[in-house]
Amino acid sequence: METKMIWANFVSHNLQRTIQFYSDLGFKQNGKETDELVSFVFGEHNFVINFFVPSRLENALKGKLTTKNEGNEIIFSLSAKSREEVDLWYEKVKDIGGTIFAEPENFEVGYTFGFTDPDGHKFNFLFWPGM
Repeated sequence: METKMIWANFVSHNLQRTIQFYSDLGFKQNGKETDELVSFVFGEHNFVINFFVPSRLENALKGKLTTKNEGNEIIFSLSAKSREEVDLWYEKVKDIGGTIFAEPENFEVGYTFGFTDPDGHKFNFLFWPGM
């Protein structure tokens, strides 16, 4: 057996705010949003992240959502082409109201910073030589 594709599903407490945030970062919507869902593609292989309203995601999970303030869920790393590009992303995220949880720093041979989107989902931009 083979898995054809993988994607992520997150909650959005305000779809229009989610659309604005990721559009401002320059990511493209994956199709047209509905009143329950908006979807974006990331990277050259078009990794899909769907953002669902809470009731729709709880229905799919067959359970309640967790509160992000009580721990961490997952962090997605977004690859940058250079250290300078990481710094440009850092400024862009700050300009559009993302929350920085880790300032730019050297990490082993790479360079990174971490941020959360308006719903608290964690991402980092990372430059790693050869990647």
